[in-house]
Amino acid sequence: MNRFLCLHSLTTYAAVLLVRDANGRPKEMLFGNAIRTLVPAQTERRADRTLMRERANRGEGPLAGRAFGIRTREWARLTARELTAQGWDATTAATTAKETLCGLGLNFGTKDSNADLTKVLIFAPERAAIDIANVIATRRHQVEPWLAQVQAEREKENRKKEQSKKRKNKSDAPDEQPESEAAEEVKIPPLPQEVKSELLAAFSPRDAIDIALYGRFLAEIAESPNVDGAVQTMGSFSVGPACVVDDFYSAGDDAKLDRRAHALDVFDEPGAGMTGYQSLFSGTFYGHSVLDRVKLRRTLKSSTGWPDEQVEAAAADAEAAFVDAFCNAVPAAKANTTAAGGTLPKLVLAFTSNRPHNYAGCFEKAIEENSTTPSASIQAARRLLAQHHLIIKKCGIEPGRVLTYDLDTTELLNELRTAGTLACHEADTLDDFLTPTKPRGAMA
Repeated sequence: MNRFLCLHSLTTYAAVLLVRDANGRPKEMLFGNAIRTLVPAQTERRADRTLMRERANRGEGPLAGRAFGIRTREWARLTARELTAQGWDATTAATTAKETLCGLGLNFGTKDSNADLTKVLIFAPERAAIDIANVIATRRHQVEPWLAQVQAEREKENRKKEQSKKRKNKSDAPDEQPESEAAEEVKIPPLPQEVKSELLAAFSPRDAIDIALYGRFLAEIAESPNVDGAVQTMGSFSVGPACVVDDFYSAGDDAKLDRRAHALDVFDEPGAGMTGYQSLFSGTFYGHSVLDRVKLRRTLKSSTGWPDEQVEAAAADAEAAFVDAFCNAVPAAKANTTAAGGTLPKLVLAFTSNRPHNYAGCFEKAIEENSTTPSASIQAARRLLAQHHLIIKKCGIEPGRVLTYDLDTTELLNELRTAGTLACHEADTLDDFLTPTKPRGAMA
């Protein structure tokens, strides 16, 4: 089995804002001879991951019925909700859930608004909150004495802070505090070992497919296994110079417009209810992702202990879902005012190899288009397929397959096939693209 599944895409967007920087503008980068518009890798990965999970949760796609993870700061809230559903008092459930997770090593916010939220996002199996609540409920006879110790320590620390505050108010130098009197972090007693071991098991990746694909780094719990993701993702960038427009908009005030339309108040001031600008970008974007098929199988094997046949079945399903998401996922930002979610790629190229192959370099020279040249997407498709043809000859890789949802690109593929220069197979549908059977249009 070739270790790496390499995916390349060309997608054309018109007047969208899939991601923005700290100033609300599209992200850009200098590459080659031009400034390009950028859709970062983390934006692409989240779109792919959530599409896979949503489809599976609806009972659709190759991963239907399989376990997934969620990335959230609300594990204490989710656990408390499960405890409450088991009949616990709501206040007791909330306190117990938070303190137990603190004992495991997680840190929480310090403000009232985020006191029950972890400081960082924690990526864990969807059912982790249920399992954590079950551990707490089953081990209640061990958790409650431990919790009493924790609360005693917190009360002791609060008394120290109050005394220190009183001394500070009486001091001639209120802004200075002796180092020996400085407030210390509460020293939480260690959790009973049985409780800790079962909580760690609840947070372990287990059979969550998206954790095996995209990995996780859980630094706050040293004993909890981190996962080196099997998916590599490059941020998509425009094949031509950045094309950004600051779109001026005006929003009408319905109440005022209704009065004006019916002459109910002739003294209403004219003008829009509000005005502003939003930045939009257009262009054809090159995207690239790689799946390490061996690493995916090793991760599933080590985290689940499944037999090889079961690991292989799950990995094959994950590969199919990964390709499907690469072809269909679109970042959701500004979806209602740009309808970007309906965009399909102009071209998708897939092949396997024993090392990854990134074709970004063939777009180092930005593609220019005018009335006498083909569109940027067609120029880019020619360049991408020519690069692939070169790598096939130089590196001896498999030809792979190409899929298009675009009429102009279909004509280009027909032209290349007729000329005998289409160096890959063409798939008619995504199902053909995913199946091992050979589709029409054999390599010349």
